[in-house]
Amino acid sequence: MRRTRRSGTRPEIELRRALHRRGLRFVVDQPVPGGNRRRRVDVLLRGTRIAVFVDGCFWHSCPEHGHLPIANRNWWRLKLRGIARRDRDTDSVLTAMGWLVVRIWEHEDPVEAATRLEHVARARKLVVK
Repeated sequence: MRRTRRSGTRPEIELRRALHRRGLRFVVDQPVPGGNRRRRVDVLLRGTRIAVFVDGCFWHSCPEHGHLPIANRNWWRLKLRGIARRDRDTDSVLTAMGWLVVRIWEHEDPVEAATRLEHVARARKLVVK
């Protein structure tokens, strides 16, 4: 588990490149605004108040690709449930503070995800190109 990257993963970098090509500016790997300083947002679009999380299929229990390891199955079940619970809590903290939370799976096409984010940002009427 020590080798698992916390930020700067390939899916995150590809999404950031696609967002940047669209003229959206952002900060990366920031603490949750007003929340627990140990929890971090992958991509933060400050002007539009959009918090983007790029979730790994294993760690965040993707319905398509998530699986439980055979060894220590009960421990992993509890561990992954805890991560899901923490994700929901982070979402509710950010939502209560007026942020829009967008979660993107690592297997999603980064160009399509960036297009969706661009539309959401424009709908919030705070994007200036």
